[in-house]
Amino acid sequence: MIRFENRAAIVTGAGRGIGYAYAELLAARGARVVIHDIGANEDGTSQDPSVAESAAARLRSQGYDARAASGPIDSREGCRALIEEAISAYGRLDILIHNAGWVGYQGIEELEPDFLARMTGLGVETPLWLAQAAWPAMKAQGYGRILLTTSDRALYPEYVQAGLAAYAAAKMATVGITNVLAHEGAPHGILVNAISPVAKTRMWGVEGEPDDLRPNAVASGAIFLVSEACRTSAWVLRASNGQFYAFKAAEAEGVGYPRDLRAVSADSPEIVADAWEKIAIAAPEARR
Repeated sequence: MIRFENRAAIVTGAGRGIGYAYAELLAARGARVVIHDIGANEDGTSQDPSVAESAAARLRSQGYDARAASGPIDSREGCRALIEEAISAYGRLDILIHNAGWVGYQGIEELEPDFLARMTGLGVETPLWLAQAAWPAMKAQGYGRILLTTSDRALYPEYVQAGLAAYAAAKMATVGITNVLAHEGAPHGILVNAISPVAKTRMWGVEGEPDDLRPNAVASGAIFLVSEACRTSAWVLRASNGQFYAFKAAEAEGVGYPRDLRAVSADSPEIVADAWEKIAIAAPEARR
């Protein structure tokens, strides 16, 4: 059975929704959990410390060890402060789940620098600064589990929506960050993966318990990825409605990168055009 006794965890964006489902399952399995949430509204602005406090209190009422944190994590200093707070409280840090995020829409013609910076700040800079701050403690103990959050809205053209270019940029960056951190962490027992969860939460405009696509239906996959039972890295886990599917990009057999891609040869745009049906790979099945 997967348990987390003597493990300490941080879950960002854990005051409600998916993040709370992660924190609750971790705590139920024995982890000591720092619930981090700045208490932002739907557009990612404002702060309300009572959101994290209330969530931690709910867990403590069930007999679990949970603490609240609500400081901003939109800077390197803020991220370091959160990590130090957890280590000060529990003496170690084994698990970091960066779940915090928001969905904002600006079409390409209306996209503003401040909007883009706020989106990529939380989705690109924050996971890097959190990981940087957590790295020394995890490295010293020879153990760590980091889980970042991506989105099907970025990964699959079928699910994109107009106005989500900034959001998609941050979520695609998450995959690259996951790959590199997984590589850097491997010698030190630090595993890094990403999850692409789907659940009806405030981001969907849903309040209360939905009839389907519940937050707790994706938590099992996330909690496996941050457990001792998980011994693999650099995966993206799709999680929706109690179902799970993991994938990672993999090079084709026999490729001698970068000089030989075992692909179609062409020395003019016209040849590329004529061979496009062979060049374009829409799905893994097309390679078989």
